[in-house]
Amino acid sequence: MRLILLGAPGAGKGTQAEMLTKLYDIPCISTGNIFREHISNNTELGQKAKAYMDEGKLVPDSLVIELVKSRITQDDCKNGMIFDGFPRTIPQAEALDVMLKELNIPIDFVINVDVPDELIVDRMSGRTVCPSCGASYHKVNKIETVAGKCDLCGADLIQREDDKAETVKKRLDVYHEQTEPLIAYYKTQGKVLDIDGVGTVEEVRDRVKKALGVK
Repeated sequence: MRLILLGAPGAGKGTQAEMLTKLYDIPCISTGNIFREHISNNTELGQKAKAYMDEGKLVPDSLVIELVKSRITQDDCKNGMIFDGFPRTIPQAEALDVMLKELNIPIDFVINVDVPDELIVDRMSGRTVCPSCGASYHKVNKIETVAGKCDLCGADLIQREDDKAETVKKRLDVYHEQTEPLIAYYKTQGKVLDIDGVGTVEEVRDRVKKALGVK
């Protein structure tokens, strides 16, 4: 099974990716992990990517595709893979299609986890974390016993910059501009499974499995 996971930041893609990797016994592919692996191993591709990153530049799509190809031709991808966070743009999707066609391993389905922006902002901006022990809390789903204090170590809780409402809204704007057009792109190929991402993790998981024909 070869899958692409789409959805806005905070839509819960990562949680569903974990479920799918276990269900199909296939790896989850993220470009961030590929970059880190190549850079830490000091490969030629890693050195090229690092040069762009060190200058604060985006790694060119052509190099990203080379890095992805090096990953999906490894043995653990023989039975398939899940792309999470890639492709992010139409040019990346087009380049990925060309590369997968050359390898004769086309994408089976694109799972689009759909969650309204307002709910995502509420989900993410409600998070706080403990800077001391790393425990996380949420104003609705996991409330600390003493307001603003970590239950485990008593340290003052903080809100990460990435979780502030204004930051979340900016990330959503980028998603709608750059990545959301991929839904229409893959719908022309008849590969998109639209999943309602509102509900518990288990409810969303069951919708994904039903869409894939898994009992």
